[in-house]
Amino acid sequence: MLEYPVTARGHEADDYHGEVVPDPYRWLENTTDPGTADWIAAQNALTQDVLSAVPDRPAIAGLLAGIADYPRLGVPFTRGGRWFQFRNAGLQDQPVLYVMDAPGEAGRELLDPNALSADGTVAVSGVAVSGDGTLLAYATSASGSDWQTWRVRDTATGLDLADVIEWSKFSTAAWRKDGSGFYYSAPQRPPAGAEYLAETGPRRILFHALGTDQQSDEVVWSDPGHPDWHPDVSVSEDGRFLVIAVYAGTAPQARVYVRDLTDPAGRLSPLIDDFESVAEVVTTRGSTIYLVTDHQAERKRLVAVDPDRPDRSQWTEIVGECADTLLGAYFFGGRFVCHYLRDACSVLRVHEAGGREAGEIPIDGFASVADGCKLGDGITGRADGDLVLFGLTSFAEPGSLWSHDLATGTTTLLDRPGGSIDPAQFKTEQVRVTSADGTVLTMFLTRRADLTPTGDLPVLLYGYGGFDIPITPSFSVLHAGWLASGGVLAVANLRGGGEYGRAWHDAGRLGSKQNVFDDFCACARWLASSGWSRADRIAIMGGSNGGLLVGACLTQHPELFGACVAAVGVLDMLRFHRFTVGRAWISDYGDPDDPEQYRWLRAYSPLHNLRPGQHYPATLLLTGDHDDRVVPGHSFKFAAALQAAQGGDAPVVIRIETAAGHGAGKPISKIIAESADVLAFLRIALGLTGQQPE
Repeated sequence: MLEYPVTARGHEADDYHGEVVPDPYRWLENTTDPGTADWIAAQNALTQDVLSAVPDRPAIAGLLAGIADYPRLGVPFTRGGRWFQFRNAGLQDQPVLYVMDAPGEAGRELLDPNALSADGTVAVSGVAVSGDGTLLAYATSASGSDWQTWRVRDTATGLDLADVIEWSKFSTAAWRKDGSGFYYSAPQRPPAGAEYLAETGPRRILFHALGTDQQSDEVVWSDPGHPDWHPDVSVSEDGRFLVIAVYAGTAPQARVYVRDLTDPAGRLSPLIDDFESVAEVVTTRGSTIYLVTDHQAERKRLVAVDPDRPDRSQWTEIVGECADTLLGAYFFGGRFVCHYLRDACSVLRVHEAGGREAGEIPIDGFASVADGCKLGDGITGRADGDLVLFGLTSFAEPGSLWSHDLATGTTTLLDRPGGSIDPAQFKTEQVRVTSADGTVLTMFLTRRADLTPTGDLPVLLYGYGGFDIPITPSFSVLHAGWLASGGVLAVANLRGGGEYGRAWHDAGRLGSKQNVFDDFCACARWLASSGWSRADRIAIMGGSNGGLLVGACLTQHPELFGACVAAVGVLDMLRFHRFTVGRAWISDYGDPDDPEQYRWLRAYSPLHNLRPGQHYPATLLLTGDHDDRVVPGHSFKFAAALQAAQGGDAPVVIRIETAAGHGAGKPISKIIAESADVLAFLRIALGLTGQQPE
């Protein structure tokens, strides 16, 4: 049994509605305290000692570097006759933005984030090009933080203007049609020294006029009385309408406000003034606004709204609900291109402007529409052009770039970058799993085509199950390395996600959150009884809300798993709302300050349901010291508590990455290093150290 670093226990406790709950490791929430720094160093040293027992660890890192070394291409987009595309030659830490005269041309570098820091930890977290293509607004984020700094670059000269916008967060930039400035989102500047832990204040929408100081930016929308309301801003492609969508926390339902920018006296007016439905603005044509909504449509539909008669009873249906789940819609070439999910795989369907179906854009196999560099939309086009560009990805294929001509119906493969793994050598299927209450789930299984069920194959089971986010086929270096080494990858579609409509999401949130954990455990049981594997060869993994998933399943059913990997997890369900943007998650989790909702949370909170002396499976926790979304204190406290509770010999270790945050913008060098450590840990935990990576 490992000798763990000594973790001091404090005497802090809280009274939750009459129940006193101890919190002995609260001091670990202060990530800047010297004592916490010493604890981090000791834990990282222990983790590296454990991983050093894997003799082929360097070979694993080499395998992953080879897998990651392939050209990655973002989906090109156009503004004002210029084309823009993110590209990564292979092992560049950050993708580079190019500008060109036409898609497919070599073009020239416009923005290289790799030149902004020596270790690749400054990432571009947002870009927006003015309508005439002459100006680029771009946001950078350092060390994985969610905080953004916006600058403006001349696309012809490649030089930055004097404008600098600091302390923005979760924001896009929405240009006015005349290029005079852009709208963005930001809270009040946080107090010095509290940027990465304290609750983020109410977010506002502001307008920045080029050539002016940020202090003079106009506040366009704010509601200080509702700090959990989060606004997004956009300007319609024709430049006529300013659109502000306001969300209560992370719930997908939204209020929508619009302003006619062609009217000097125009003011924001409500298009939708409640949180009863999803309302995603697709486009405007004249004075008509087109929305994707779940109003009277469980799996969403496309409607037209007259701003002068916005009542829902006056909405006109353009594309009705169908058996597939409508993720979003685009207006290209005078037609609507609708992106659906059919059993968690992408379907692209074209409709005429009036709604008549005009066919599907072909997509083969288990694939998702996705941007190869994960910085832009996976599908692009223009209202006045017939060309549609889109990217596809799958579990064994890193990405391909396609074009579709709406006028001719022709679909063409533009680029399929090669890599060191051959997609033809792998097989994906989708199976059905019955959960504890009889609900039928879908789960993807991917493996080398030559593998057959033996009852002891190692399986990596991945899940998320929350926030209306669909889990679809996607490529990752870690998963590809696992597959190449002979492992089976299982990816579950759990309640709480966005795969199957509003009721599917609702069935996995608030008082129904336990369904998600039951679903994931049902998937593990299916794998153990299907002939593929057995409990001690099954590893579970998830990140963020998926880290909560792993933590809850670990504490509720440790007998089902041989290993657990929880990345940047929400693990203290009684205090999650007290840090940074945590209050926004109340819409999915519930509020610990409410007596009834506290009971839901207390029942499954991973930190509060550990049992001293229980034999827990081998566990690896992953977090970053700059994670200002799910603060690292969650993982620190859970690691200390799990190490103290562990009654068996299986290791419980934590890997704390420096100069890294929640995951967005993480440089490829850190991704490879972290993935290699995860795979090395799984080799120890699942008894695979005698096998060689291929």
